[in-house]
Amino acid sequence: MMRATASFRTGVARVLRAPAVLAGACALTLLIALPLSIALRGMLETHLGNSVAADAAAAGANHEWWQEFSAQASGLGATFVPSIVGFGAVLDNWSGLLDNLPLAATIAAATAAWLLLWSFVSGGVIDRLARDRRTHSHGFFAACGVHVWRLLRLGVVALLAYACLFGWIHGWIFDYATDGIVREVTTERTGWLVQISGYAVFGVVLLFFNVTFDYARIRIVVEDRRSALGAIGAAARFVRRNIGRVSMLYAINGLAFLVLVATYALLNPARLDAGSGCGGLYSSDRRISSRGIF
Repeated sequence: MMRATASFRTGVARVLRAPAVLAGACALTLLIALPLSIALRGMLETHLGNSVAADAAAAGANHEWWQEFSAQASGLGATFVPSIVGFGAVLDNWSGLLDNLPLAATIAAATAAWLLLWSFVSGGVIDRLARDRRTHSHGFFAACGVHVWRLLRLGVVALLAYACLFGWIHGWIFDYATDGIVREVTTERTGWLVQISGYAVFGVVLLFFNVTFDYARIRIVVEDRRSALGAIGAAARFVRRNIGRVSMLYAINGLAFLVLVATYALLNPARLDAGSGCGGLYSSDRRISSRGIF
């Protein structure tokens, strides 16, 4: 516990001593999201025009107009749903991940673009944090260039692994195991516990994949490894030998994330203005998985 806590404090201190890296990571995320925001803004502006609905939308959420817009929207516009408001977006993302719901094409493309850019800059980020000293722009981008192809190969392996995880393991857990058990139970509480157990099993497997690939990225950069498969094998052996400390460190990271999420929930709650005529956050025609827990 003490070593995991010390490692977490050391990591946070190194990040705080690299403010340019932190600002760059935020700017990269904004760079990917901004074009989508501008495009969606144009769709909303075109649909609203100079109408009474535009004035009502400017004053607060207009549920009737929102339903009208959703009925005719396609592509990026179809993602503009009530569940994106406030903290509801966080819950919607978690639910979509656990239920393996497909992403909209535009969001999938933006995610792919972000992953490609992150594959380039992550080599420089890891190198900078590992050295714990300024490398300046030339040193940072030199590290990015050296490691980018190795990290891209690792990304391809990770993509195949996650495709197997979500395409086969997720389907086996929920389509065959838990759903088969739920059909045989007679009480709602028991069925709910079975579903939660399924999420827990899938979550453990997902976390193992995630932490292994994270350590593999570190191995590639810090140890200057050229083989993605070799880095994955070394990372898996490290996780297996230090499963207790790795799990504790991951739990501390998770707790810190939950604190940030809770803070965000307090500052930006998942609700719409009750006086706007909206009957609630989630519209009645919102499509969710039958297994959804949010």
